[in-house]
Amino acid sequence: MKLECAKSIIESVLFAAGRVVKISELATILEMTPEEIDSIVQAFKLDYEAETRGIEIIKVDDGYQLTTKKENYDYIVQILDNRAKPSLSAAALETLAIISYNPRISRAEIDAIRGVNSDGTIYRLLEYNLIEEDGKLDLPGKPTAYKTTESFLKMFGLSSLDELPTLPRYKLDENEQIVLDDIVISDDTKENEESE
Repeated sequence: MKLECAKSIIESVLFAAGRVVKISELATILEMTPEEIDSIVQAFKLDYEAETRGIEIIKVDDGYQLTTKKENYDYIVQILDNRAKPSLSAAALETLAIISYNPRISRAEIDAIRGVNSDGTIYRLLEYNLIEEDGKLDLPGKPTAYKTTESFLKMFGLSSLDELPTLPRYKLDENEQIVLDDIVISDDTKENEESE
């Protein structure tokens, strides 16, 4: 298949799908390797960046989606949706951070980390489709595990959870409290500080 024909088909599929299309799906319909698909999409991304276009291709996990540029949100929302953008409370952001750094975590584990009941917050995050159930854990009572969704990645502009910032390592004192003076700086942080 010619490159221009493959580019046209990929662009059409991404536009028509309106969702994240897995690289494996594109590879199957075009009878190409995932590497060839990735190469074509990277060329598209460069085309969109080079021109003053209102759309872009974003990578989400192992797939791609055609989206509008986030810089144009304020204009698009006036036409498509006049509802207020859902805002997340501090409790919701805290719970979301715990789940994103600990995929397949139970409600009891979230409560233990936060020190308060998280039922309402988890319900709200499920309602916003930022987290989802991820089966049952092999623990007494078979509690439900939670993980983040593709909507979470899109909302925070991430391709995967690997792009989350690295958390600092720390020590706890005898009262199980973080000792701020003893936070261990990671090797990457040390290198960045030394180069500045």
